[in-house]
Amino acid sequence: MRIDIDEGVVRDYPDLELGLRVVEDLNVRRNNEDLEGHKRRLEDAIRAEGTADDIKDEPRVAAYRSFFWSLGIDPTKIRPAAEALVRRIARGNPLPTINTAVDAYNVASVETRVAFAAFDVAKLHGDLHMRYAKEAEPFMGIGMDKPKVLAGKELVIDDGEALVAIYPYRDADASKLTVDTGSSVVLGCGVPGLWGRELMEATERACELLRRYSGPE
Repeated sequence: MRIDIDEGVVRDYPDLELGLRVVEDLNVRRNNEDLEGHKRRLEDAIRAEGTADDIKDEPRVAAYRSFFWSLGIDPTKIRPAAEALVRRIARGNPLPTINTAVDAYNVASVETRVAFAAFDVAKLHGDLHMRYAKEAEPFMGIGMDKPKVLAGKELVIDDGEALVAIYPYRDADASKLTVDTGSSVVLGCGVPGLWGRELMEATERACELLRRYSGPE
């Protein structure tokens, strides 16, 4: 499995990097007691730090916010993943419990302040390609009631047949991770100012947590 970036995107963002890994032999479950404990400890640490007010100024979060603005996305309305999760925790709400795969990379996002996309390998039609959306192209994301009609300026990822993500903040419903997922593509979502070793180490952390909490019993 690989991902390539369209030349138009490379021209606009020459320093954009992605961290792609494939994690196999998964046993995704509804929940995991050890993972729930990990989440509670992380929530306690975030609340003790009181980071909600200042998180927008953290370098990695600030890099995502700048990237969002460059794409015409208002990050005060659609927040970068880590910022949204940290703010959720700071308001007194727990991290969501979806399944042990999704929950694991949510934990990694809070810990590293990096956004991740993840796709069920069995539901992909081929290698991945990042490009700009086509005008009026439909996208059915996780949690959407109906497809979003894209304007043509969004950055998207397709698998040769269908869109699997609006980058870097919404994955498609059709390729999401479920309890039936056996192998996952994990994509560390780099942005200008967040690349190289930082991005690779964060991506490895997401994979580590995925294996720990969704590996074979």
